[in-house]
Amino acid sequence: QVQLVESGGGLVQAGGSLRLSCAASGRTFSSYAMGWFRQAPGKEREFVAAISWSGGSTYYADSVKGRFTISRDNAKNTVYLQMNSLKPEDTAVYYCAASIVAGQSLADFGSWGQGTQVTVSS
Repeated sequence: QVQLVESGGGLVQAGGSLRLSCAASGRTFSSYAMGWFRQAPGKEREFVAAISWSGGSTYYADSVKGRFTISRDNAKNTVYLQMNSLKPEDTAVYYCAASIVAGQSLADFGSWGQGTQVTVSS
């Protein structure tokens, strides 16, 4: 398995931007598809974005399409989530996850980070 550590969360005003990072340990990072999920208080964890092992394919939830961008740097063992035009409803704990298959559901991802809090004020 790969160990994941997220960073970059914080408090931002509506309309602002944040960039989340997820650093992975291990030499096999480039063989994993990576994803970002989020969980708001009282709600289930939901898919946000995913990227293939090569970075050539990306997938987004409809709620973030056009505002968020997922990317990866395999040389740095890091995946990013650039979040623009943030809304109060984007407030959640954001989790990075790794998968050996190309998927968008929680069950597809076997390794998870500890999460980073993103709070968007109105």
